[in-house]
Amino acid sequence: MLIWKMLQFSMLTKLNMKNLLIALLLLFPFYAESQQQLRLIDAIDTALNNNFSIRIARNNTEISKISNTFGYAGGLPSVNINATDNNQLYNLDQKLNSGVDISKSGVSSSSFNAGLSANMMLFNGFKIIATKEKLNLLQSQSLLQLNQQIQNTIAEIMLNYYRILRQQAYLKIIESSSAVSRKKVEIVNELYNVGMANEGDRLQAEIDLSMAQQNIIGQQLMVDQEKINLQQLIGYKTFLPMKISDTIVIDQSLRRDSIMLFLQNNPQYLATVQQVKINEQIVKELRAQRYPSLRLNTGYSFVYNSSSAGFNLFTQSYGPFLGGSLQIPVFNGTIYKTQQRVANYQVKNANLLQESQLIELQADAAKTWQWFESIQQQMDEQRTSFANAQKLVAIIMQRYQLNQATILDVKAAQDSYEKAGYLLINLMFGAKAAEIELKRLVSQLGNE
Repeated sequence: MLIWKMLQFSMLTKLNMKNLLIALLLLFPFYAESQQQLRLIDAIDTALNNNFSIRIARNNTEISKISNTFGYAGGLPSVNINATDNNQLYNLDQKLNSGVDISKSGVSSSSFNAGLSANMMLFNGFKIIATKEKLNLLQSQSLLQLNQQIQNTIAEIMLNYYRILRQQAYLKIIESSSAVSRKKVEIVNELYNVGMANEGDRLQAEIDLSMAQQNIIGQQLMVDQEKINLQQLIGYKTFLPMKISDTIVIDQSLRRDSIMLFLQNNPQYLATVQQVKINEQIVKELRAQRYPSLRLNTGYSFVYNSSSAGFNLFTQSYGPFLGGSLQIPVFNGTIYKTQQRVANYQVKNANLLQESQLIELQADAAKTWQWFESIQQQMDEQRTSFANAQKLVAIIMQRYQLNQATILDVKAAQDSYEKAGYLLINLMFGAKAAEIELKRLVSQLGNE
């Protein structure tokens, strides 16, 4: 009987293990998918296709492209088909010069007009040419604005990506400090068991370990939330756990002179240059309103009128027509003159904005470069400080194990290690952020 129960237990155990393996195999694809590796280049490529701001800017570019036609500028003829059909019932009282009087009620009449007409502007003070050139400039400006939005989005993607790496680096430091706290608990328990540590030290070590574990949970939450922020920016519709394994590497090839020289390639600045030219074309459009305009009209008409009483019982005419219209502006309350003067001031404002934009970019680049240089000067020294803090923790832990250091000494060494690590990570992230901003200012993001 005992052997039979043992066999049953063995069979159930094997069956449960089999079910467990099947469940793990079924869950593995979902786990693998939930831990999808995301590289920076993949994040950027996906954002360029999915990011809402880029998609809106791309649509605006298409709008300006579609609008940039000679017909939209008014340079092509317009063709229309017109038709009118009227029916009328009225009372007629008519006296003719022949002495005949006509008086009749309930007279019906009908008229039908139809025609094909075409008209084309032959001359309007070169307004059509100015408008077409303005449409060309607007299309170029929209492309610059799209490029600017792409640069801004890539910069934002990179900053969010490296912000995740910064939070993950914080997490590693907290985990390392937690490992020290765990070792501290083991040592203090050993010392307590042999009477070389008091109850207060043992409780303090337990409290420190508990706080370190809570810090790990809180920091992991920060990492997960930063990942969701990145997925939202990329344009994901479903937020799944993802894995990012990378390091922060600073580009040492940047040079201040090159940055300042290529600032005039910034799309935002080039858009202000285009705006000056656009406003100049608007001046030309308004100036054209003060010139005569000549329009050609042609077409084919058909007219049919009938009446049951009256002088004309039936009229029908049809045939082509050709003509022209000339309009010469004489006076309109100085509206055209006022509009042109306002447009001239708009050109001046656009020139001022262009100059102001370049100065602002130069100031931003100069300040960002100073920030970039200052951070790099601090990083070497901070690396040394962080290495010394690691050595200090190891030395204090050895001394603590030999009962030659107090629990407060260990806590102070841990605090120094965490602060040194945080500062080094922040400096590395700051240097990378400055590098990204410098490349964005000269429109070089995504060209690596």
